[in-house]
Amino acid sequence: VQLQASGGGLVQPGGSPGLSCAASGSIFSISAMRWYRQAPGKQREMVAVITRGGMTNYADSAKGRFTISRDNAKNTVYLQMNSLKPEDTAVYYCNVEQLRLNYWGQGTQVTVSS
Repeated sequence: VQLQASGGGLVQPGGSPGLSCAASGSIFSISAMRWYRQAPGKQREMVAVITRGGMTNYADSAKGRFTISRDNAKNTVYLQMNSLKPEDTAVYYCNVEQLRLNYWGQGTQVTVSS
Protein backbone atom coordinates (compact mmCIF):
# COMPACT_ATOMS: atom_id res chain seq x y z
CA VAL A 1 0.00 0.00 0.00
CA GLN A 2 1.36 3.41 -0.95
CA LEU A 3 0.13 6.66 0.52
CA GLN A 4 0.40 10.03 -1.18
CA ALA A 5 -0.33 13.07 0.94
CA SER A 6 -0.97 16.55 -0.35
CA GLY A 7 -1.83 19.93 1.04
CA GLY A 8 -0.17 21.93 3.77
CA GLY A 9 2.55 24.48 3.23
CA LEU A 10 2.88 27.91 4.81
CA VAL A 11 -0.31 29.08 6.49
CA GLN A 12 -1.08 32.23 8.44
CA PRO A 13 -2.37 31.91 11.98
CA GLY A 14 -6.10 31.38 11.87
CA GLY A 15 -5.89 29.76 8.47
CA SER A 16 -7.86 26.71 7.35
CA PRO A 17 -5.90 24.42 5.12
CA GLY A 18 -6.86 20.92 4.22
CA LEU A 19 -4.78 17.82 3.82
CA SER A 20 -5.57 14.74 1.80
CA CYS A 21 -3.95 11.34 1.55
CA ALA A 22 -4.75 8.81 -1.13
CA ALA A 23 -3.93 5.13 -0.77
CA SER A 24 -3.06 2.97 -3.73
CA GLY A 25 -1.61 -0.42 -4.46
CA SER A 26 -2.79 -3.68 -2.92
CA ILE A 27 -5.90 -2.42 -1.20
CA PHE A 28 -8.41 -4.93 0.09
CA SER A 29 -10.14 -3.32 3.03
CA ILE A 30 -8.62 -0.41 4.82
CA SER A 31 -9.92 -0.18 8.36
CA ALA A 32 -8.71 2.79 10.40
CA MET A 33 -7.20 5.86 8.79
CA ARG A 34 -5.24 8.31 10.90
CA TRP A 35 -3.39 11.57 10.81
CA TYR A 36 -0.31 12.04 12.95
CA ARG A 37 2.00 14.97 13.30
CA GLN A 38 5.52 15.53 14.52
CA ALA A 39 6.75 18.93 15.56
CA PRO A 40 10.47 19.71 15.74
CA GLY A 41 12.02 18.14 18.81
CA LYS A 42 8.82 16.35 19.77
CA GLN A 43 7.46 12.86 19.46
CA ARG A 44 5.01 11.94 16.77
CA GLU A 45 1.46 12.21 18.05
CA MET A 46 -1.86 11.08 16.69
CA VAL A 47 -4.11 13.93 15.68
CA ALA A 48 -7.24 12.15 14.51
CA VAL A 49 -8.55 8.75 13.55
CA ILE A 50 -11.55 7.58 11.55
CA THR A 51 -12.85 4.05 11.28
CA ARG A 52 -14.19 2.52 8.11
CA GLY A 53 -17.67 3.15 9.41
CA GLY A 54 -16.96 6.81 10.02
CA MET A 55 -16.43 6.93 13.76
CA THR A 56 -13.89 9.57 14.70
CA ASN A 57 -11.65 10.46 17.59
CA TYR A 58 -9.37 13.43 18.07
CA ALA A 59 -6.46 14.52 20.17
CA ASP A 60 -7.43 17.18 22.67
CA SER A 61 -5.39 19.70 20.71
CA ALA A 62 -7.46 19.02 17.60
CA LYS A 63 -10.94 18.82 19.04
CA GLY A 64 -13.23 21.53 17.75
CA ARG A 65 -10.72 22.73 15.14
CA PHE A 66 -9.85 19.73 12.97
CA THR A 67 -12.17 17.41 11.08
CA ILE A 68 -11.13 14.05 9.71
CA SER A 69 -13.13 12.42 6.95
CA ARG A 70 -12.69 9.71 4.37
CA ASP A 71 -13.94 8.55 1.02
CA ASN A 72 -13.86 4.76 1.00
CA ALA A 73 -14.49 4.59 -2.74
CA LYS A 74 -11.38 6.69 -3.34
CA ASN A 75 -9.35 5.21 -0.47
CA THR A 76 -8.65 8.73 0.63
CA VAL A 77 -8.54 10.38 4.02
CA TYR A 78 -8.83 14.10 4.61
CA LEU A 79 -7.98 16.45 7.42
CA GLN A 80 -9.63 19.84 7.46
CA MET A 81 -7.82 22.13 9.86
CA ASN A 82 -9.31 25.39 11.08
CA SER A 83 -8.09 28.20 13.30
CA LEU A 84 -4.50 27.11 13.00
CA LYS A 85 -2.00 28.20 15.62
CA PRO A 86 1.80 28.39 15.47
CA GLU A 87 1.92 25.31 17.70
CA ASP A 88 0.22 23.34 14.95
CA THR A 89 3.42 23.62 12.94
CA ALA A 90 4.60 20.09 12.22
CA VAL A 91 5.06 17.45 9.60
CA TYR A 92 1.73 15.73 9.16
CA TYR A 93 1.65 12.03 8.32
CA CYS A 94 -1.22 9.89 7.18
CA ASN A 95 -1.47 6.32 8.34
CA VAL A 96 -3.78 3.54 7.28
CA GLU A 97 -4.39 0.14 8.74
CA GLN A 98 -5.15 -2.89 6.63
CA LEU A 99 -5.15 -6.50 7.79
CA ARG A 100 -3.46 -5.42 11.02
CA LEU A 101 -0.60 -3.78 9.17
CA ASN A 102 0.11 -0.07 9.28
CA TYR A 103 1.27 1.99 6.33
CA TRP A 104 2.67 5.52 6.42
CA GLY A 105 2.68 8.39 4.01
CA GLN A 106 5.76 10.49 3.38
CA GLY A 107 4.63 13.42 5.46
CA THR A 108 3.66 16.92 4.48
CA GLN A 109 4.91 20.06 6.19
CA VAL A 110 2.46 22.52 7.69
CA THR A 111 4.01 25.75 8.93
CA VAL A 112 1.84 28.26 10.72
CA SER A 113 3.47 31.65 10.69
CA SER A 114 2.71 35.25 9.84
